Amino acid sequence: MKTKAIVFPAAQTVELREVELKALGDEDALIRTHLTSISAGTERMLFRGVMPHPMLQFPVVPGYETVGEVIEAGPAARSWLGRRVYVGGNYGFVGVNPAFGGQSAHIVAPQSHLTELGALTDAQGVMLALAATALHGVDQAGIQAGARALVLGQGVVGQLAARIAKARGAHVTVTDKVERRLTLSVADDKWLIGNAPPPVNPHAPFDVLIDATGKMEAIAPFLMATQKGGRVVLLGYYDAVHLPYMPIFLRELSLVASKEWAAGDLARARDLIAAGQLEVDSLITHRLSADDAPRAFDIAFNDPACVKLALDWEGVEVEG
Repeated sequence: MKTKAIVFPAAQTVELREVELKALGDEDALIRTHLTSISAGTERMLFRGVMPHPMLQFPVVPGYETVGEVIEAGPAARSWLGRRVYVGGNYGFVGVNPAFGGQSAHIVAPQSHLTELGALTDAQGVMLALAATALHGVDQAGIQAGARALVLGQGVVGQLAARIAKARGAHVTVTDKVERRLTLSVADDKWLIGNAPPPVNPHAPFDVLIDATGKMEAIAPFLMATQKGGRVVLLGYYDAVHLPYMPIFLRELSLVASKEWAAGDLARARDLIAAGQLEVDSLITHRLSADDAPRAFDIAFNDPACVKLALDWEGVEVEG
């Protein structure tokens, strides 16, 4: 079967082109895509050509935030027919690197990689991956009611981590360089990072620091603002860990890496959203047609006002 997908044929290049899907296996489902969203972190690395091997093999279809409807299924996956699902990428392109593969009008994926959306809207559904990532990060932080949490960066993952931490009863402070992002935050305290030092209170250190910027230089100034025995959770992706050792030594801080989500976190995130305990709709600030992919990626990567951009696949011409 042929379909349309967004392809990076080389670094710094975006195209909407025809691709071929593999035949369905016994455990596979074919999903017709309704909505995808652009991950400004992961997909930016692919676009720039700096994603670690084996992800970076051009041509590549980016994306891992896809929702749609199961329209065909292998013999063992028939129970999924007609269901709306989240799926974290395409597992069946021919001649195109399938990692991550989510920006496609049709997706082939094993049933074990599907999460039913239930009562969630499509727009809420495309937030599941990052919501689950943030949920896992907050779990790694061990946040309890009454804790003081500092979340660096108010991109989508930082926004969601702050919301989950606050829902658990933490007093949450957030930082960002973009004022627009801070206006969307639900944190108790919001610090716009500029030339002046942030108003850190030495008498009220943070129990946990969660970095969602992916930048080591953003973490270093706040290490001494974390209490002795505190935890620093690395919720971004980093080329290398390079932090000043003295504040880590003096505070006896624990550095904790948080990798995506754990088993069951996608369903947990879905249930939090469905129960109204995690609001995600306001974080989708832009929505375009997938036909307008080059402009969409330019906005997602370069417009500071864009927190999250969703791509609508309705009407994108495909072939059977």
